[in-house]
Amino acid sequence: MSVHDHLGLALSGASAYSLPAYEQAMAELQAFVGDPVGSADRAIAVAPDFVMAHVFKGYLYALSTEPKATKIAAECQLQAARLSADGRERRHVEALGLLASGNWHAAGRLLGEISAEHPRDILALQAGHQIDYFTGNAASLRGRIATALPAWDAAMPGYHSMLGMLGFGLEENAEYAEAEAAGRRAVELEPRNGWAQHAVAHVMEMQCRQREGIGWMRANPDAWSTGSFLQVHNWWHLALFHYDLGELDEILALYDGPIYGKASTLALNMVDASSLLWRLHLGGFDVGDRWQKLADNWLPLAAAGNYAFNDAHAMMAFVGAGREEAARTLLAAQEEAARRDDDNAVFTRDVGYPLAKAIHAFGRGDYAEAAELILPIRSIASRFGGSHAQRDVIDLTLIEAAIRAGDHGLALRLTRERERTRHDSPLSGALRRRAEALG
Repeated sequence: MSVHDHLGLALSGASAYSLPAYEQAMAELQAFVGDPVGSADRAIAVAPDFVMAHVFKGYLYALSTEPKATKIAAECQLQAARLSADGRERRHVEALGLLASGNWHAAGRLLGEISAEHPRDILALQAGHQIDYFTGNAASLRGRIATALPAWDAAMPGYHSMLGMLGFGLEENAEYAEAEAAGRRAVELEPRNGWAQHAVAHVMEMQCRQREGIGWMRANPDAWSTGSFLQVHNWWHLALFHYDLGELDEILALYDGPIYGKASTLALNMVDASSLLWRLHLGGFDVGDRWQKLADNWLPLAAAGNYAFNDAHAMMAFVGAGREEAARTLLAAQEEAARRDDDNAVFTRDVGYPLAKAIHAFGRGDYAEAAELILPIRSIASRFGGSHAQRDVIDLTLIEAAIRAGDHGLALRLTRERERTRHDSPLSGALRRRAEALG
């Protein structure tokens, strides 16, 4: 007898005994909590021919942006490809293969085709949504979820996840009121949903609602941080609100505590740590020896060249720690990556390599060169992934480079532009006043 999940999708190779572990894995991923890989492994242990359990596990590894994890994702795909599967599942196997081989855009398109035929296939939607985020595809980040949502209702398992993803997609398209409403509703349905929690934080960050943002994040941190593999990123969001207000002690307390107190070696966590310390570095704040441990943990990835967004953040750590050899290794790895035939080659050529060179130039005090390298890429920076909030560090670096280079005209233009879009930001005013003082 065939096995179906709670949304009516057939699951080849599954059994009634393996289904609970698989659905637990799905629920964990939807809220970004627990150990979804472990849950998928339990499903596979009971039913080794469970195609979608192998695919699920592969997606998690492929989306981690870690070189070793990508190899595991490819192994999961090979295992799944040997098994009996229906048409929907075979396309999932194909999408996983594309993703594991670095063809992010093609994988995202194929998952979109699956979602169009099966709008309740939340794994296709969630994997696709993450691909949209990692490739900076704002239109699809919203549209992928919005077009599937009419097939859903609040009684369905995972509905909170749909709303959380919709909220983030809306925010990245500047539809702030609708984004906040969707995110808040998702958190009401599932307080542990870190993605929804962070969607609302994004809205408040973009609207410079710093005190509201601090209140939102501090209201119930146990809910969104306990057992969450998104907790570091959400603590980073809290730190951004304090950063905009110039509250250095709060920022460092968060960095030394939940953000990087445990000195994670996961790239996704190190990205947040680098981004936060670099913002402080731009402001001329002394962060002590914090750069050193972070640079140590980035060092094994210096030659990876597998995701340009990570490379830029690794370069921040190498510059901050004065690791010139590591910085040069990273640039050489990017040059090699840019010659490959995958999507990261484009991410690297278009944005990642010039940005890493700019950060490197900034570190050696060549601020004019840093500004010259960033100016052509600031309008296309979304091509290498991330969110508006994450990519804001690029504009901040450009502004600081222009000010330190003494380029009055450029600095004034950039800071006035920033103040127009972030007029309630104390940082915006401070930067504009520094630019004016150059004249």
